[in-house]
Amino acid sequence: MAAPGLGVAEFFRLAESLGVTEVEIRNDLPGRATADGTPPEAVRHAASEARVAIVSINALQRFDQWSPERETEAMDLASYARRAGARGLVLVPTNDGGHGDLASALARLGPILADHDLVGLVEPLGFTTCSLRFKRRAAEAIVAVGGGRRFRLVHDTFHHAVAGEPELFPDLTGLVHLSGVSHRAVPVAGLADGHRGLIDEDDRIDNLGQIERLLAAGYRGPFSFEPFATDVHQLRDPAQAIGRSMDFIRRRLARTAAIGG
Repeated sequence: MAAPGLGVAEFFRLAESLGVTEVEIRNDLPGRATADGTPPEAVRHAASEARVAIVSINALQRFDQWSPERETEAMDLASYARRAGARGLVLVPTNDGGHGDLASALARLGPILADHDLVGLVEPLGFTTCSLRFKRRAAEAIVAVGGGRRFRLVHDTFHHAVAGEPELFPDLTGLVHLSGVSHRAVPVAGLADGHRGLIDEDDRIDNLGQIERLLAAGYRGPFSFEPFATDVHQLRDPAQAIGRSMDFIRRRLARTAAIGG
């Protein structure tokens, strides 16, 4: 999502040029792998050529509204992910005001993920319209099905802020999504995906604080940029902008560590 205009091989080379060794790819970008029919083996080869590992494919949508069609979709996507060399599959809940059955979906997904040696990355979305708004509910459901090895949480800094949820679950977190918000005309609770950009000094949703707290609590997994803002997607030189945001985060984290805070 940080550079949706690039083909998958170009994207992997972008990551390599930035010194990034792990990436997340999506299945919802028209005309791009995986949505354009690129064979998973070609995706695996391109990742290997750029010396990057694929953390996850994002995503199985409406995963908590289980049906025969959803089962088929899950099996097809899990097969693709495994053959492409991905380690995980992001699971996105219903986000249109509808309801889902989280426990049933996790129980059905567990064997599919196990058969393909994948981790399911459950992503609560924070919005009032979402069937799975809070991480606590997802964490409790994962523990209830004994799925701590097969399922992990996605901590999305934007969704965390929108939900107003103070709790972190570092021991159950498998992936962190990062996006910054500089737009100030809308209350945090009313923000939408289109407000999500790269992180800089104007960020108003405390990305740095969230990162610091997760690291202090023991999280050592991957961080992935997930900006949806049109101005980011239209960048002619995404490498420069992404690199600048990465450098900003590193400098600020280093400064905090240096003063012991």
